[in-house]
Amino acid sequence: MKIQRSFGFSLLLLPLLLLASYLMARGPQGSGKKYVCSETNPETMCNAATTCGSASTPCTVDVKRSANAASVTPDIPNAKSNRPFCVKVGTTVTWKSSSKNTGFVLDFGPTSPFEQGTIIGGSDRSVSAVAKNVGCHKFSAGACVSGSIYGMCGNVDTEIVVISGGQ
Repeated sequence: MKIQRSFGFSLLLLPLLLLASYLMARGPQGSGKKYVCSETNPETMCNAATTCGSASTPCTVDVKRSANAASVTPDIPNAKSNRPFCVKVGTTVTWKSSSKNTGFVLDFGPTSPFEQGTIIGGSDRSVSAVAKNVGCHKFSAGACVSGSIYGMCGNVDTEIVVISGGQ
């Protein structure tokens, strides 16, 4: 009898495991999104609609805690959260949070587009950095609401492409 129950439970669990595997294989946020940085020429995605700021105009990026994760949105008309965006070398990128009482951490790993590594800021402290290193850079953004309890922080992985042509 115990063997039959275990087998029955395993049969119920199998579809859930297959669904989870399928969703993970689809990519970040289950959207089927491919990383731009894994493509041969990621800079080809850079155009007026995906490039933020310039050498004379800063790029402002809003980092917030969204309903189910974190969101990173550059100040580009019609920009969508958590999508790759481009900046030119020499562009000052200002990371801020428009959400009240929100803190954020941006981790670029060993290859940061800026001269500094991890960026830590929040709604009461914007952080500016100048893009220096050409290339495609994956980064992780985490955002938490002040005084939050377990589960109130969110994170997301996204990308920034730094292209030459600035300054």
